[in-house]
Amino acid sequence: MLPWQSSRGPAGDQAMNASLPKRIGIAVVEHAGRYLVGTRGPDGPLAGYAEFPGGKCLADETPEACSIRECQEETQLAIVVDRLLLRREHTYPHAIVDLHFFLCHPLNEESVCDEHCGFRWVSGNELPRLTFPEANAPLVEMLAMGQI
Repeated sequence: MLPWQSSRGPAGDQAMNASLPKRIGIAVVEHAGRYLVGTRGPDGPLAGYAEFPGGKCLADETPEACSIRECQEETQLAIVVDRLLLRREHTYPHAIVDLHFFLCHPLNEESVCDEHCGFRWVSGNELPRLTFPEANAPLVEMLAMGQI
């Protein structure tokens, strides 16, 4: 094999992609001074932790579009993005993530319920008492202090 040729192949490509940060779009949905929060399911990483609606971006999807899609899929609540609150990269044992936290609001106030598919509305003061993933700590602090 010549020095400029790669021996990676498909398995090597997968290993290389595993080290790249996973882009995550997260909807921090605010309504009447409260935030939409759920609990991660029992399967997968960070099981049982509190979470905002969100997930992995599709191949050609922006983090903003991802946050809208994931919120709709997880909570059945249509939202509109206000602005990016925080972006940060974090390394967990299971993945490196590039987190994009967007401040969002319900598209129609009439569609707001007390609970949305297991997600509930939580005041900013209550957020620090919940167990969020480590990477969310700066955001939770901002929200609890009313710094948005």
